[in-house]
Amino acid sequence: MKARAYSKKELALAYLPDICTDSAVNRLMCWIKHNSELSGELKKTGYSRWQKMFTARQVALIFHYLGEP
Repeated sequence: MKARAYSKKELALAYLPDICTDSAVNRLMCWIKHNSELSGELKKTGYSRWQKMFTARQVALIFHYLGEP
């Protein structure tokens, strides 16, 4: 996958296509929260848990720490 801007829903479903959207988002956010290095790097980009979209830079970081979906 290309590191571009993704909505949280879109990216979560790329990682977890076989579960409902809300569950996929919750699980992705749990993975991010429990990966302290990833969480720290996302904060440096200005990430807020309230944002609906990940920037291309944030997606690249997620791919780096979690692997590509």
